[in-house]
Amino acid sequence: MAEHLGDRLARLRRLADLTQEGLAERSGVSVDVVRKLEQKRKHSARLPTLHALSQGLGVELTALLGDPPGAPSSGDADPPQLVAVRRAIMPPLFAPPTEPNGVERLSLPLLRREISDGWTLYHDAEFGRLMEVLPGIITDARFAAAVGTADDRAAGQAALGKALQLAGHLAIRLGKTDLALSALERAMNAATDSSDPLLAPMVSNSVAWNYQRQNRLDDAEHLAVHAADGVERDHGTTAEGLRVWGGLIMSAATSAARSGDYDTANEMMTTAEDATKRLATLPPPADGKMVSVFSRSSVRIERVRLAVQHARPEEALSLAKGMRLSADTPPSWRTWLLLDVARAHADLRNAEGAVKALEKLRQIAPAWMRHHTLAVAIVSDLWAGSSRPPGLRKLADFLGVAN
Repeated sequence: MAEHLGDRLARLRRLADLTQEGLAERSGVSVDVVRKLEQKRKHSARLPTLHALSQGLGVELTALLGDPPGAPSSGDADPPQLVAVRRAIMPPLFAPPTEPNGVERLSLPLLRREISDGWTLYHDAEFGRLMEVLPGIITDARFAAAVGTADDRAAGQAALGKALQLAGHLAIRLGKTDLALSALERAMNAATDSSDPLLAPMVSNSVAWNYQRQNRLDDAEHLAVHAADGVERDHGTTAEGLRVWGGLIMSAATSAARSGDYDTANEMMTTAEDATKRLATLPPPADGKMVSVFSRSSVRIERVRLAVQHARPEEALSLAKGMRLSADTPPSWRTWLLLDVARAHADLRNAEGAVKALEKLRQIAPAWMRHHTLAVAIVSDLWAGSSRPPGLRKLADFLGVAN
């Protein structure tokens, strides 16, 4: 079972040599909230509260979020798979370049297909499998970026940038935000020399996400807005450009919301959702997996998430009601939606509605659910309540929270 938020908070507070009162003063969070979390009388907290606590503790947000782990986080040495990913991102100094085995694998269409399949593994939360295949993909892409004509090398740089962007996303999910930044800086360098004019702003979006995880919310918002302005100016008439622009606006909105400015975030999200109507009038991208996730479904999912995180459960359920998910909505986004709907029902003390959403979540993503702190927190809250609807016992047993 995932470590309880209160246990992590208490451990990090002691490492920072702070009392509960000292942490409350430094973070601007009430000592009552700190105390209830550490005593496990409160099982979860809003993202703005978690940002404030992590700033008070002097740690990255990932230390408190408790995302489902893709690799052991016990403090032991990195597993061999992660070491291989590190080596692929940052090759050993002074090592001579090596030609990948099987030159036939280096055709650009096949390489792009491998990268696209890698993004599918990422969105399916198959992080272990992705760690196994990603080093080879990066090696192939790095070689492709160094051989052939100028046009061939530019196309190879585009593939390399996309592969390194994927490595950055994986590192963020593993809680390795400094490794992620190294990967994304290299991805940006490749984007500069690539044949894809939208790759740099897509990588900027990834960097903004990494900044969010490091509590650099102002940096994240400013970067996303700056990149979005450039895309809108130069590529706003294509489906690819609109999707990249929309992803950046959603990222900027998330940063604003986590800074406590929900009104600005909601305005940005509404603007983004209105813009999705234009997608139906434009030819679709040749490979949607290689472009930012942006659709009416993705915007609605993010709006639901922000409403839940800012204690607006009625608004969240209203946004989620009757939502039809587009076919290209990644499974990871679907799982988040169900978790947020469950949280909204639980906040409204509708245990039956929360259990129904959690049962669906268990059906489609059991491993993800078992390791996610928020899922455990919701079921723990429901189990401690006075109403235990049908299905709650199975969920509590599954997550190990039943007495």
